[in-house]
Formats: sequence, structure tokens, C-alpha cells
Amino acid sequence: MHFLNTNLLSLEKIASILSQHIALDESSISNILKCRMFLDAKMQEKDKTYYGINTGFGSLCDVKISSEDIEQLQENLVLSHACGLGDEVPQDVVKIMLLLKIQNFVYGNSGVGLELTQRLIDFYNQGILPVVYTMGSLGASGDLAPLAHLSLPLLNRGVVHHEGIRKPAEQLNFAALKLQSKEGLALLNGTQFMSSYAVWCLLKINKLLQWADLIAAISFEGYHATQEPYTPQIHSIRNHPGQIDTAANLRTILAGSEIAAAPKSQVQDPYSFRCIPQVHGATRDAVQHVQQIVTREINAVTDNPLIFPDDDLILSGGNFHGQPLAINLDYLAIAVAELANISERRTYLLISGQRGLPPFLIRSAGLDSGLMIAQYTAASIVSKNKQLCTPASVDSIVSSNGQEDHVSMGANAATKLYEVVKNTELVLAIELLNATQALEFRRPLRSSPVIEKLMTAYRQRIPFMEKDRIVHNDIMDSVAFMNEYKLDV
Repeated sequence: MHFLNTNLLSLEKIASILSQHIALDESSISNILKCRMFLDAKMQEKDKTYYGINTGFGSLCDVKISSEDIEQLQENLVLSHACGLGDEVPQDVVKIMLLLKIQNFVYGNSGVGLELTQRLIDFYNQGILPVVYTMGSLGASGDLAPLAHLSLPLLNRGVVHHEGIRKPAEQLNFAALKLQSKEGLALLNGTQFMSSYAVWCLLKINKLLQWADLIAAISFEGYHATQEPYTPQIHSIRNHPGQIDTAANLRTILAGSEIAAAPKSQVQDPYSFRCIPQVHGATRDAVQHVQQIVTREINAVTDNPLIFPDDDLILSGGNFHGQPLAINLDYLAIAVAELANISERRTYLLISGQRGLPPFLIRSAGLDSGLMIAQYTAASIVSKNKQLCTPASVDSIVSSNGQEDHVSMGANAATKLYEVVKNTELVLAIELLNATQALEFRRPLRSSPVIEKLMTAYRQRIPFMEKDRIVHNDIMDSVAFMNEYKLDV
């Protein structure tokens, strides 16, 4: 059991929490109750107007709502905003959305009640995951449409995934909640759609960074490249942390390799081998930067208006605007795509018939095509990534009759990033397939203990390619291997 509170929520902690049940600690309960009591008291004041609490929304902010219609106002908000379209958001991302929305409430600035917060916790703990759609958010007035779909089951509306079944929320064993003042708006305002994609992607990217170095090292061995470009002095005088770490990692992976120590005839290797520390390292540095931004965001209160009981204030602002995420998720997509770009180039070199390797890494090239088309597939995916890396954050479009006249498009940046990350995993899997095939042609020389251990495990799942076979299966088995194999570096 993990108790949610105002302590810093890191990505590593989220990875741990996702396998546990959650609950509110005493301080969180106190924060929520104190804020709700303050708001209830404010609602008793006559002739006071608070945006979204007793007014309409967006460009309807000047329309005053009578006290007897306050509950209906909040329910109408959720229903009317649930107009998402497109593919379903992956369930593991939806689970993070629930977690981050609950975390948003523990600070006591949102005005929601304890019953609503507990119901979200019940959904999380029981694996009740609302069906949410990828399209509909402009990433500025909060992730309105996605968060509306996340909230529908609170009203016994919408659809959920539960125990492996997709079913209407009304079939759940819960009574529909009656939303109090501000609660609908607190649910819908916020950046939890963007943030959850960011969290999922960063957790995945951190693993892909490890794989990128390890797979590149296997390709290095297969291509019979030279270690000179990984010498520490080269990287220390440039002093980029990611570059230094990548070079050190490559040296560690290759330590003890007979192949790496063998004499080489070439003076230099192509950039896709020589510049691995510079390219992978730049991505590492970008990931580190974006991780700092995302960590701030998931520990922030991003709904609106915000309530400050100790200061006797209810303030309407713009913390729901996704610009900090939008710019950085675009940046992260570019950084991750570069791992795929350079990976595909190494794959191309491995199949090109150089350095004593047979064309397309197959002994009977001509009769057999070997891994020829696997490189085509990698090239196609890399091209798709380049198209996906067109920044979303440079775009904006006017909405809500001009009231919301600048939007971040951070939701589009988030879903594009997700595709780039998944695509990059595929490209790295293709390189892994080629690299392990190439390495077999360096026998009887042995590689490093790290690589030989991986090769033994890999060959138990994907055999050496003696003759043509369905390569799709090998690629997908390689993806599965990458997700199951325990990395030591």
C-alpha cells in the first residue's frame, strides 16, 4: 500500500506505485477536507461570483448559475465535454491518469470532496479503467475531453475496462456520485492526459536508452569496429554528461571482448559507430532535462480556479495550460527519434556486405534474401518518426469564442511522442536481430561477458538464421525479448 501525500512524486516512485494499492494519508485527508469546508462556506455568501463554481464555462464565464442548479452545472460539464474521438488511450496510460488526478487533489487547492477522491482511489485499486480517447484535447484549458471520459464512470456513465472486460460503467457496483460545486471543473481542468503520456514514455525511454547502448555494442562487435572513439579523454574535454556516460557504458559493455581487442585494418569507422557517445549522449541529456519538467508537472496543481483557504482566496488562473509540457514533449520526441535514426544506419552497414560479413547477413545470399527487408522496415519506421516529429507546440487555434485564444496542443505532442517511442523500440529490435546475426560471423572469437550472456539468452528464443524464414516473427520475438530480459548495464 502506498499512501499519497504532498511529498515529491518521482518517476521511479510512480513505477513502484503502479504495482501497489493506494490510499490517502492523514495529511492529504486533512488538506482535502479543509479546502472543501472553505469552499462550502464561500458558497453561502450572497452575490459572490467564482468562475466555474457558480458561472458557466469558457466564453460562458459571465453567465451566473443559481444555487439550486450548481450540482446540475457540474454534471452537465462532464457530460458535454465527453466528446473525445480516435483510438482508445492504452490502459496502462489511463491508470497513470487516475493516479495523477488523485495526486492533484491531495494538496488541498482544488475544492473536491473526500467522497469523490475516494471513488477515484477505488477505481484505481480495483483496476477499473475508464475508456478514454486520444483525440479531443487542445492542451490548454486542461485536457478537457480526455479527462471528461475519465470522469464519466463517477456518474455511472461511459465505458470501462475491468477484469479484462469492456463494459458500461453502469454495470459497476457503485452508486452514481452527485457532484458538488467545483468538482466537475476540478476533474476536467488539469494536464493529467499529457502528463500521463509523458510519464509512460519516460519510463519506457529510460529502458530504451540502456538497450540502445547495448545493441549498439553488439553491432560494434559484428561490424568489427574500433574502440578508439570511446576513449575517456575524448569525452572529458567536451564535458557533456550524457556523452561521457554513454562512452563509459560502451566501455563497460565491451570489457573483456576478444573481438573488440582484435586488430583492425580500418583507420576510422562511419559516424553511426564512431559517434554513438555523441548521439546517444545528446538524447540522454534531453531526457534528463524533460524528466525534470515532467516531475515538476506531476507534483503541481493544474486545475482552475485554485483555492487557498489559508489566504482566504479563490483565484482563477492558467495552470491548466500545457505549454511547459508541449514544448518539451516535442523536444523529447526528436531526441528519441535520433536513437532510431542512428540505429537504422548501423543496421544498414551490417547488411551491406562489408568487413567480411555476407550480404544481408545470410550465407546463401541470392537464393536467400536474409535480412534485406528488415532494413527496409527500419527505414520506413524511421521515416514515419521524422513525420511525427513535426512540432505540435508551434501550432495554436482559437476556441471557445475567442476566450481560449492560445492553446498548447500538448495533447497532440504527447500522443505523437508515444508513437515515436513505440516505433523506436521496433527499430532497436531490428538492429538487435541484425547485430546478433552479424556477431555469429565473428566466431570463434568471443565477445564480452555482458554480450555473451545476452547472446545465450537471445539464441534460446531466436535461432541463428541459416535460411530465409518469416522475419516479422523474429522482430516481434526480439521486442518481447527486450521487454523480458533483465539488463545488467
